[in-house]
Amino acid sequence: MLLPIIFFCYLLLSPAICFAHAEQTDEYEEGFLTSWLNRSLAKSMTPSEDSLAYGRSITRYVSAPKFGGYVIGSYSYSSMAGVKSGGFDARMIRVYVSGTVLRDFKYRIQMELKNPAMRDYTLEWVRFKEFQIKVGQFKRCFTYENPMNPWDVGLGSYSQLAGRMTALVSEDCSGEPGQNGRDQGLQLQGDLFPIGKDGHRLVRYQAAVFNGNGQNKKDNNRKKDWMGNIQLQPIANLYVGLFGWTGTYTGSNGVSVRRNRWAIGSKYDYKDWSFRAEYAHHSGRNAGDFDTTTNTWKEDSPLEADAWYIVAGVPITPWLKVYGSYDVYRKDATWGRMRSVYSVCPNFQLHKNLMFQVQYGYVNDRTAADHNYHELWAQTWVRF
Repeated sequence: MLLPIIFFCYLLLSPAICFAHAEQTDEYEEGFLTSWLNRSLAKSMTPSEDSLAYGRSITRYVSAPKFGGYVIGSYSYSSMAGVKSGGFDARMIRVYVSGTVLRDFKYRIQMELKNPAMRDYTLEWVRFKEFQIKVGQFKRCFTYENPMNPWDVGLGSYSQLAGRMTALVSEDCSGEPGQNGRDQGLQLQGDLFPIGKDGHRLVRYQAAVFNGNGQNKKDNNRKKDWMGNIQLQPIANLYVGLFGWTGTYTGSNGVSVRRNRWAIGSKYDYKDWSFRAEYAHHSGRNAGDFDTTTNTWKEDSPLEADAWYIVAGVPITPWLKVYGSYDVYRKDATWGRMRSVYSVCPNFQLHKNLMFQVQYGYVNDRTAADHNYHELWAQTWVRF
């Protein structure tokens, strides 16, 4: 474990030597309407080709803003005892805009319209591929799946690991309510050491400090959450990474709990084939398990939790790709409190801006009264 830490520190101190943009996993894509809007804006703004200058009076070197948006509609059903039969819903309605200023500074803004809220606002200095700085509100750099765009996950929902370890879609292990996997903070990142004929980068690193209180919230304690990861790419598009997170969460009841997490994972994309697997472990209590009237913890309050998943995507035709997954979460890292989900999910993508999904899941939940039940998701995806 000492060698990766030393190597990680070396990466952070490595000099930046070339101009490029680091690859992002949650990049925006334009739809049919915003494509027309973006082309029109780009034509109306003539890019400056002269040498770069700085100053408060400078009006050049600003890219045309790029707009986009998408809607995900869903229908869900569960056979679990006591759960209503299901129904229709709008899962997400997102709009976003991005662009550059002075070529080296990149901004991104994303809004949720279903229940109006800010999702992302970031400013990045991206002059060097080896060393970049991001500040604002954005996805936590923990696990491979959390930073992924929903269009690229391949399933109707994110894994339990992403949900419980990053507060993505549900309460996490420390009691933090769902935050869409986001927090406010500062992140350093870069890609190092080009290798091979294609020049792909061998090493990727990210190191961040966050409030630790989630999206659109100020810090509610004097401590910060620290996260980092180091990823190796021995061959193009094959990543193996180690992730770490340490911090303190303070719940609405005023109780503070430590959260120490680590994860290891891998992902690989080759043409239309996809593979992703991760394991994550959490140490620390849930703030909601503390009884403030008696000043004691619940008897069954867990001290740790873990989760893992495996996802594979197989192309059948140019417009049909089928994903299968095995997804596990253990509330106290024991087999007796394990929730497993076995899923298959055909993706019918008839156009880059139009997709349909049908996901079937068989659930074995040892923490529920009804241990075994079935779930069905049907979703429509459209970029506009």
